[in-house]
Amino acid sequence: MTPQPNPEAGAAVKAADRAHVFHSWSAQELIDPLAVAGAEGSYFWDYDGRRYLDFTSGLVYTNIGYQHPKVVAAIQEQAARMTTFAPAFAVEARSEAARLIAERTPGDLDKIFFTNGGADAVEHALRMARLHTGRPKVLSAYRSYHGGTQQAVNVTGDPRRWASDSATAGVVHFWAPFLYRSRFYAETEEQECARALEHLETTIAFEGPSTVAAIILETIPGTAGVMPPPPGYLSGVRALCDKYGIVLVLDEVMAGFGRTGTWFAADLYDVVPDLMTFAKGVNSGYVPLGGVAISAEIAATFATRAYPGGLTYSGHPLACAAAVATINVMEEEGLVGNAASLGASVVGPGLRELAERHPSVGEVRGTGMFWAVELVRDRETREPLVPYNASGEANAPMAAFAAAAKKAGLWPFVNMNRTHVVPPLNTSEAELKEGLAALDAALSVADEHVR
Repeated sequence: MTPQPNPEAGAAVKAADRAHVFHSWSAQELIDPLAVAGAEGSYFWDYDGRRYLDFTSGLVYTNIGYQHPKVVAAIQEQAARMTTFAPAFAVEARSEAARLIAERTPGDLDKIFFTNGGADAVEHALRMARLHTGRPKVLSAYRSYHGGTQQAVNVTGDPRRWASDSATAGVVHFWAPFLYRSRFYAETEEQECARALEHLETTIAFEGPSTVAAIILETIPGTAGVMPPPPGYLSGVRALCDKYGIVLVLDEVMAGFGRTGTWFAADLYDVVPDLMTFAKGVNSGYVPLGGVAISAEIAATFATRAYPGGLTYSGHPLACAAAVATINVMEEEGLVGNAASLGASVVGPGLRELAERHPSVGEVRGTGMFWAVELVRDRETREPLVPYNASGEANAPMAAFAAAAKKAGLWPFVNMNRTHVVPPLNTSEAELKEGLAALDAALSVADEHVR
């Protein structure tokens, strides 16, 4: 679709937004949201006719791109047939979505509890773990994000937690492995893995194993920096959970449904959790949907004992119809394999080539269509390009980088001192190269701040 400029309409949209919309995670008078006129495939455009290649997939959820005709048609067909129905009933779209998801989850995660998104999926997963074990505590990693609701934000390990952290949520944080910024003075992945597991077991011991209900981890942390765990780490965590009777919860809200080049990131590590949360890519965000995939053992806990939780819109027919269509599209178009192959042949090599030429790039890491570029002032000391949780003038170098990317026609995913490369899974090779060229130009701006 060719964008048609209509600045008057854009001004009206912006005026209504500024007058009435309260935006998340924002100081309301310090933001200037772009008025978006339309989107299709891997692009969106504004009312002035400027088009942007979206390297953010929305918030890392439009895994099949914008406005896929088969999913749009499925939503329309479901709306004409049955727009909504209460969750206590068996409904075709809901049943089929659950079946298709369960076919792809690892191990025996065959029961699906539907939610409206990722945060409430985490809320319910942790409630299930506590009820299953009869224990109060949850262990979660620093450098993590699990959602904005009260429990989910308390298990989050980044600054978005701070304002809501009452220190009464039963959450204990620990350090997960991240060799580039190791907290364990490790020099190799093997050392990082062993020392991180030792640290975790020590944390369990000092907290009291009999008090710990669950360990929750993003299989591959997303917003915190796309940090694939070293070989052996997740299997080591699985072994610790088995040793101490702890429920392992893997958060696949961002990493799931093909993002990593496999249906779930857990498939890369041959690890089966007890509970797994999902959302975002399950239906490309076309209608809000999330859920918890539940193991046979935990499901049995609630076989004759009521689970004390639910949502009015659990398994909403429109959302589930979108999920069915999305999963079928991903199969028909080979999008999981496409993410794996283009990640390995185009994105990874392209980013590493940029790293060789730009001194502001400290590290490139990722897999599939799930990558992060760590920007630094000094490669030797690994000093971040901006301080941790920087804002205002302290964040100026990253703001300048983002502005340069947008000027080049690329909408970047920027968080702290990183830019993430997370395009839709069906982004073409030519589009990926277009985006890499725009990143190249923007990184030259970041280079200006290198010591």
